[in-house]
Amino acid sequence: MRLLIVENDADVRQSLALLLGESGYVAETEPDAARALSRAATEPFEMILCGVKLQGMDGLSFLRRLRAEGGSAVMIMLCGPGTEDAALAAVREGAYDYIQQPFKADEVVMTVRKAEERERLRREVEALRSNVGIGAVQDLVVSQSPAMRDVLELASRVARHNTPVLITGESGTGKEVIARAIHRMSPRNERSFTAVNCGAIPEQLLESELFGHTKGAFPGATTDHAGLFELADGGTLFLDEVADVSSALQSKILRVLEEGQVRRLGGRDSRKIDVRVLAATGRPVEQAVERGEFRSDLYYRLNVVRLNLPPLRERPEDIPELLTHFARQMAQRLGHPVSITPAALAALTHHSWPGNVRELRNVLERAAVLGVGGPLDSKDFALTNGSGAGHNGTANGSLDLRAQVEAVEREVIQRALETSKGNRRQAANLLGISLRTLFYKLRRLPAH
Repeated sequence: MRLLIVENDADVRQSLALLLGESGYVAETEPDAARALSRAATEPFEMILCGVKLQGMDGLSFLRRLRAEGGSAVMIMLCGPGTEDAALAAVREGAYDYIQQPFKADEVVMTVRKAEERERLRREVEALRSNVGIGAVQDLVVSQSPAMRDVLELASRVARHNTPVLITGESGTGKEVIARAIHRMSPRNERSFTAVNCGAIPEQLLESELFGHTKGAFPGATTDHAGLFELADGGTLFLDEVADVSSALQSKILRVLEEGQVRRLGGRDSRKIDVRVLAATGRPVEQAVERGEFRSDLYYRLNVVRLNLPPLRERPEDIPELLTHFARQMAQRLGHPVSITPAALAALTHHSWPGNVRELRNVLERAAVLGVGGPLDSKDFALTNGSGAGHNGTANGSLDLRAQVEAVEREVIQRALETSKGNRRQAANLLGISLRTLFYKLRRLPAH
């Protein structure tokens, strides 16, 4: 492994280089932070040992600049007396670990080897995804956090089988992205991936959409219509927000899963199908089962393998890489470079992102479209939850995220009900959710 040691003190640089060289590493040194950044951008360093105090900038700024410029080397911070807090701040923003002076030889080597093992495991996961015959999914899933690596490793293992998978997590965490990754890593990758948001389709249409219908099955059914289960035959069907489906439809979905057959509405004959079903929900699914809103038999059928996606606020180390990934996409689409200043990167990394990855992408896209040219700075980003680069107001002065989200939901639902003059079905349409979801939210959100 090739290492770069960035440190002011010449004695520290040379002693670390000698120690790591004797331990089998190719260790190079650089006293100047700006030159080190330039070298990191052009030379294949896999790990950087970086002092907290450098010439021209501090270690945290070095880390931010490295990530803002797309550098992915593993970072270990070197801190002296009184600088441990700065080293911890760097770890919170994505550095692997820190080593404190006076340096102990065995501690230095152990920390570097642990970091090397982490990098090796990350590469093995990438290789595993490639070796199942589908190719890598880096363009779909961008993450270096341990929590998401665990999700991806489990996803790559289950992808080879037809086992149902239940994907859970907050809105915007990327449940459909993970479902697409599973499909791409599966033997079904050359067949269709079909996704349907069960909570976005009116209940009376969803049954026909899923199972199809025959001519004359109901008023307006003028031709035979194949449902999504049939259209996904041989491939993968992703049922998003499956917990919003009515109990009657849940029963029919369960029957298809158990029998491998589907019958169109109004039809007499069942059709044999071969479909891999992946499902997702953003609701607390066990609570929905306890309340009788989600059938326990369907839950157990879908929950053979469970993938729970952590919210973005629990994996801030992924934010710089996600921003780099989205910036590249937007630069291609918009026809001009999209870059972010280190100050903006720091602010975005500290934002709590209640809307998760979806919100991150939308905020960056807005800034990229409305920006006046040059790197995007903190002022170019409009954040709304009181942390990071936006305004710092919170409802009632509270910093409790769940309370803030519930307060916003309550306000928006109340406005929709007022606009619809109390008509809940119309209010649900205005909100873009199903009537069932609106009833659930009205029961769950306490009135103020």
